[in-house]
Amino acid sequence: MTTDALHTGAAPLPVGAGLNSLGFARAPRDTRVVVAMSGGVDSSVVATLLAREGYDVVGVTLQLYDHGSAVKRKGACCAGQDILDARRVAERVGFPHYVLDYESRFREKVIDPFARSYAAGETPIPCVACNQHIKFADLFETARDLGADALATGHYISSAALADGGRGLFRAADADRDQSYFLFATTRSQLELLRFPLGDLPKAQVREIARECGLAVAEKADSQDICFVPQGKYTEVIEKLRPDAAEPGEIVHVDGRVLGRHTGIMRYTIGQRRGLGLTDAAMTGGEPLYVVRLDAAARRVIVGPRAALATRLVRLRDVNWIGDGEFADLPASGLEVCVRLRSTRPPAPALLFAVEDGAVVELMNGEDGVSPGQGCVFYENAGPRARVLGGGFIRATEAVGGTAADR
Repeated sequence: MTTDALHTGAAPLPVGAGLNSLGFARAPRDTRVVVAMSGGVDSSVVATLLAREGYDVVGVTLQLYDHGSAVKRKGACCAGQDILDARRVAERVGFPHYVLDYESRFREKVIDPFARSYAAGETPIPCVACNQHIKFADLFETARDLGADALATGHYISSAALADGGRGLFRAADADRDQSYFLFATTRSQLELLRFPLGDLPKAQVREIARECGLAVAEKADSQDICFVPQGKYTEVIEKLRPDAAEPGEIVHVDGRVLGRHTGIMRYTIGQRRGLGLTDAAMTGGEPLYVVRLDAAARRVIVGPRAALATRLVRLRDVNWIGDGEFADLPASGLEVCVRLRSTRPPAPALLFAVEDGAVVELMNGEDGVSPGQGCVFYENAGPRARVLGGGFIRATEAVGGTAADR
């Protein structure tokens, strides 16, 4: 289980004298922990381990959508079957479990912004919005109302006490499962309450613990990234909420030539190569073409060669800083960090600059296919247990020819 003692290096240190495994100076039985239970194996194991260790566990599941219509849909999260699975775990282990209706709030803060973002030519990440506005905001109030000392989740990430008395966020020990990309919007005040008991464990061991504890969810498949999209057909959800995102328009080469027509910019993302429908070699010049930009206002999909995807500068909005000091006080020459621009990419070296309307990131080696709407997460270094310094949402990108002096 992840430890929560004083942190001064690159990874959490062992539990200090007089502290329980969650970092509190009291017995587990005197520590109330609300566990956010999605109905999956990860949060079920968290609740089970804490209960068996003697903590005063209360399970909470948020009903986010469908009100039971997704009972038989695989890959869902916080829908009918998942609620039932969470309840069964609570009954087996022996702790109270509550289900709270957050469907209208989830639509307001996650689903509607998701559709608006696609209509604006972005590629959003709704999991960040869910953590930011639902799990780590509204659920916090519920945890406080229940008298909780901590809110625990099944995310693969670690938190630990820092030398200055605050808490820091760190990448999981298992780099393949690390979920820090989706949690960069976590605030300093939220970290005081949050605990992530799976930060030190690989997924295989979590499933083995579930088997040993006799949990029926031990072999349950992981939830899909976009939990509220039936069978992964996100375009159907977007078209229903934002019909303008499905309006046809032109596919235009970066040199200005019109190469064809599309059936809605929501079907395209930066870096996409397949599914463009451009087969006329005379028009394309026989070269592979990629989506390099989306012009939502003009309903245009701009395509070009791979070289046109190269990005050097990334401009960010809605920056969240959980590193040392204040973000506005970063050095004028930039702070050396490592950044992730997609959840599937490893951290890459960069310089981070604080600007009036957000941040500018200068990528030391450049990257291809950087898309507005995605996150840019800051790390202290590229190591597997690196401290998370915060992040922001990508607002705009500039070509390799740009420099930080242009910011």
